Amino acid sequence: MPVHIFGKAIKNTALVRIGLAKKIFGVGYQTAEKICAKVGIYPQMRMVELSEPQIMSINKELSTMTVEGHLKQKMLDDIKAKRRIGSYAGMRHALGLPVRGQGTRNNAHTARRMNRLERRFK
Repeated sequence: MPVHIFGKAIKNTALVRIGLAKKIFGVGYQTAEKICAKVGIYPQMRMVELSEPQIMSINKELSTMTVEGHLKQKMLDDIKAKRRIGSYAGMRHALGLPVRGQGTRNNAHTARRMNRLERRFK
């Protein structure tokens, strides 16, 4: 039976810091360790070892951060703003090309795949 934190099911056997980092968008390993330290959880604990108050305190801590849907929406809004003002990065997003100075002669396939999402907002 998985543990539910912030609406995400995390395996019982996962370490707390790794489970948070892998399942919650916007939380990396360092942020997960900071959350564990703030809440007072030993980072090597497993998810199954968490008590209900500890789970609630993790949820409370995550609710103060910009994660999941709010972070994704902020990223999309930033891309829309760049496209609206006509910046170089905005044009590269619109064309589905690499944005951060990568070349296109050989390996631009990942950028084309990733930037395809923003093409809906034209």
